[in-house]
Amino acid sequence: MLNCYTTNHSEELIPILALTELELASKLTQLNAWQVNYLNSVAYQAKPGSLVYLPKPETGQLELVLFGVENIQDMWVWGGLPVLLPAGSYMIGNKLTSEQLQLAAIAWGLGAYQYTRYKKANLDKPKLFIASELNYQAIEHNVEAAYLARNLINTPAEDMGPAELAEAACQVASKLDAKVKIIRDTNELQQAYPAIYAVGKGSERKPCMVDMQWGNEQDPKVTLVGKGVCFDSGGLNIKTGQGMRLMKKDMGGAAHALALAQWLIQAKLPIRLRVLLPIVENSVSGNAFRPGDIIQTRKGLTVEIDNTDAEGRLILCDALTQAVEEQPELLIDFATLTGAARVALGPDMPALFANQDAIANQLLEYAQQEQDPIWRLPLYKPYREMLKSSLADLSNAANSPYAGAITAALFLQEFVPNQIPWLHFDLMAWNTATKPGRPEGGEAMTLRALFKYLAARYVK
Repeated sequence: MLNCYTTNHSEELIPILALTELELASKLTQLNAWQVNYLNSVAYQAKPGSLVYLPKPETGQLELVLFGVENIQDMWVWGGLPVLLPAGSYMIGNKLTSEQLQLAAIAWGLGAYQYTRYKKANLDKPKLFIASELNYQAIEHNVEAAYLARNLINTPAEDMGPAELAEAACQVASKLDAKVKIIRDTNELQQAYPAIYAVGKGSERKPCMVDMQWGNEQDPKVTLVGKGVCFDSGGLNIKTGQGMRLMKKDMGGAAHALALAQWLIQAKLPIRLRVLLPIVENSVSGNAFRPGDIIQTRKGLTVEIDNTDAEGRLILCDALTQAVEEQPELLIDFATLTGAARVALGPDMPALFANQDAIANQLLEYAQQEQDPIWRLPLYKPYREMLKSSLADLSNAANSPYAGAITAALFLQEFVPNQIPWLHFDLMAWNTATKPGRPEGGEAMTLRALFKYLAARYVK
């Protein structure tokens, strides 16, 4: 059990009562005279984010916590409490639906996250009581998936290079009894995955391809692909210092694919799951690929390199090509792909591109239910002109400063046949500042919405 939860009925639980400013007066009628007098004496107004602790008058022990919120329907109001409350065992005192309680518990768990590889953990944390009518295992799997993604993304590139990320995939596979194959041989990579090889050959830390599989052969095939650029210097089109600062997170797509895979396997969804992770480091060296080079891809298309900092789509195109060779029923890829998506939607809202409207619409409904924001952008075919090359089948970067997220998605679409349902997520994978339930640093995005969609689709 995660140490931010308890299911022990025998513990003395401290209720937390969330209320808005408008609800304060009516809530006061539910309290005793001593508590009302105390709240009046401290002029408590239930401002959003405000806490007041009400002790037992006879012992001084904590009896009730009042918590001011703006909107009780917002799951994240509960996410900030694990870093605000003193140690103890708490319960939600509001009358919420089971769905609201489930989301509140998830937010609590996400807010209790600590990255402890280089810094000691605070072990004296408050715990939330999970009642028997809730599905604790589902809550735990949800939170553990986010923790996995966050831990991988937060690890510095010094300790999370291609070999270490591949090893992390092996650890997940071993824990879940999945099969995993890692292709590291230079000759094999050059022949089977020429674009991955081209991007990764400039680094002393050699590229690799992870292929993880789980499930019964007769079940529907679902394939996840994740961009695994363990550090992106930009290559010879080198980034600025500011642009390079967070590039340890450029393997966030691979982290998302692994995290979702872990969750799906733990839930035993009746699917044939495959996870493909192209893993490289994009470095500056005498052996690095260059602007103007023309490289081969696994599909056979040639790509002229306009910009070596548009490397993520190059490694993804080989992985997507391999994915579609076995005709999966659904193909999903994750990538920290473009700054243009962040300019359009900001850091909190991943961009979704999809080649089938029905799937996209269903997913967006689940995203709203799960409070897991996603926004769809179009695969606008006229912009494909921006990827033209006079020397190769296409260019790896647009000849225009506009629509960068769309042209990157259109590049990837060249490697996915229209008949295969495909979802492409261009995401930040990072919280730029701490918010309730979402500490600054690596972040899992889209996973709750995707799990809900996949569970609804494949669980009878």
